[in-house]
Amino acid sequence: MKTKQISVNGRFGGLYLFFAVFIALSFITRTILLAKSLPVLDLTPWLLVKIYGVGLFFDIVAAAYFSIPLVLYLTVIPDKIYQGRFHKPVIYLFSFVILYLLVFNSFAEYFFFDEFGVRFNFIAVDYLIYTHEVVKNIMESYPMPAILTAIAVISLIILISFRKLIDSSIAVRSSLKQRIKIGFVFIFIPILSFVFVDLDWAKISANNYANELSANGIYSLFAAFRNNKINYETFYATRDDRAVFQKLRFLLSERNNSFADDNIFDITREIKNTGEEKRLNVVVIVEESFSAEFLGVFGNRNNLTPNLDRLAKESILFTNMHATGTRTDRGLEAVTLSVPPTPGRSLVKRPNNENMFSWGFMMKSKGYDTKFFYGGYGYFDNMNYFFSHNGFDNIVDRTDFARNEVVFENAWGVSDEDLFNKSIKEFNKSYGNNKPFFALIMTTSNHRPYTYPDGRIDIPSHSGREGAVKYADYAIGKLIRDAQKEPWFKDTVFVIVADHCAGSAGKTSLPVKRYEIPLLIYSPSHFSPQRIDKLASQIDIAPTVLGLLNFSYRTKFFGKDIFKMQPEQERALIGTYQKLGYVKNDRLVVLDIKKEAAVYQFNRDTGEARKLPPDPNLLNEAVSYYQGANYLFEHNLNKF
Repeated sequence: MKTKQISVNGRFGGLYLFFAVFIALSFITRTILLAKSLPVLDLTPWLLVKIYGVGLFFDIVAAAYFSIPLVLYLTVIPDKIYQGRFHKPVIYLFSFVILYLLVFNSFAEYFFFDEFGVRFNFIAVDYLIYTHEVVKNIMESYPMPAILTAIAVISLIILISFRKLIDSSIAVRSSLKQRIKIGFVFIFIPILSFVFVDLDWAKISANNYANELSANGIYSLFAAFRNNKINYETFYATRDDRAVFQKLRFLLSERNNSFADDNIFDITREIKNTGEEKRLNVVVIVEESFSAEFLGVFGNRNNLTPNLDRLAKESILFTNMHATGTRTDRGLEAVTLSVPPTPGRSLVKRPNNENMFSWGFMMKSKGYDTKFFYGGYGYFDNMNYFFSHNGFDNIVDRTDFARNEVVFENAWGVSDEDLFNKSIKEFNKSYGNNKPFFALIMTTSNHRPYTYPDGRIDIPSHSGREGAVKYADYAIGKLIRDAQKEPWFKDTVFVIVADHCAGSAGKTSLPVKRYEIPLLIYSPSHFSPQRIDKLASQIDIAPTVLGLLNFSYRTKFFGKDIFKMQPEQERALIGTYQKLGYVKNDRLVVLDIKKEAAVYQFNRDTGEARKLPPDPNLLNEAVSYYQGANYLFEHNLNKF
């Protein structure tokens, strides 16, 4: 039989059909959402043209991405299989599944838009993460059996309508050469799109509804996966930018700083301390999931932290310190960059996070060797990339450990004692080169599966959280004992803090007590023991340590030197992926999506909270921190 030329009725006819249905459903969805948005759209003929023109472009791009598996399948499957008697039912089955997914997406987009006023974004990504809660909420909110049945009926009607085209595409023979030519074109489209196309192209108007309508929901969803953020200005309470920065500059003022210039949008300050700078080594140990409640000095009676409790008596102990978030990357962001938590993913995993004003660059500018240590593989949470592009010259992760340097490891990496032993070797190198060192060490042992070397503590490995906590404490004690044998110990400051608490769930949306973490600054040769109960969060750690070192420097940090805080300046910033919290005195402001804001009074001892009437002044302070941080990042004004 003679091979025919590929046409609309040829093998790729099913692909053309897919594009036609995808674009048609996208057009219908856009039109329905447009009608829903008319009261707030300020529609003009030209804006309408842009909505549908740019929308068609994004629909084609999204269809191209979505069709990649189908293109590969149509290209590589030979005629003998493709035209086999058992293949037609397979094609019909997959056609129905694809149609069902497309129609389902249109319904999902409508309900999502109805609730949030936007296409899919990082909130949708977040929903995919928390499937149990989301599925339960959807089942209680919508008549899902009826909706799913309707989707199935619509999909079946579409399939039956195009049955003849599908049959004819199966009957036409083709050669591999012909299929590769067409397949290459369809694969090349998403490759070009990945390199050049950006969701910002959908910003066609000052009206956010118009921008959302010109986008495509599926494309926006994958863009959210890639960009890892929720747009602050779209979803959260905002104020005039100038008013925000006027307030922010007031909030960032301290006794020993002054702003570098009069530019209202510049928070750069000159920190000036009198006297000689203390060029001490600084080792920041970030303990995985280490809640304050684990320590005896915070009231725990299970003797889980004998080493830290001893160190606390010889250290500056901060008893009112809070994590900014609930994930490791959020803690690393706050400690390294001294910025409030951003909606969505932390800056550690966001695009354009290079060369930011960081503690690493700050210490490097002072002549320090800068080092980052992680016991696992540093591609996790984008750690290696982030630290290597933000002032840390020496990156050490699991790949840098020789076999004889590992006593124990699990899925997360080497044990804490192996990590600390490796760190001491690197510190010795810097000391041998007459260089002060600044190091940030991220531990892993206090994490599921809660396994660690045998014989170290009196709780067997793999027996639960308490054993992991006690082993982590053992490893810190061993680190300090080993460091005391080194010549650089007396001129070293050890900063011990958690990345976040072991759990953050509570009766309220942001349970303040569940964000309490320990902070110890230990350098017995230089700093006398004391307890500091000022309200603070992780963003204040870097400025506080730099203050203890008596450094003078330029800063863009949002954090403050805790020792110089006046009572009215005490505050903490905490958050989740979605909710942003501002803590002051016994008040908590919670900023949430859909521009919602609420004020609570909480009891520090019990953690109980009750809702209060709005407090405009507190709300303005909270918005100034979060909107200001977002503005600086989006406008590249927080670079070093």
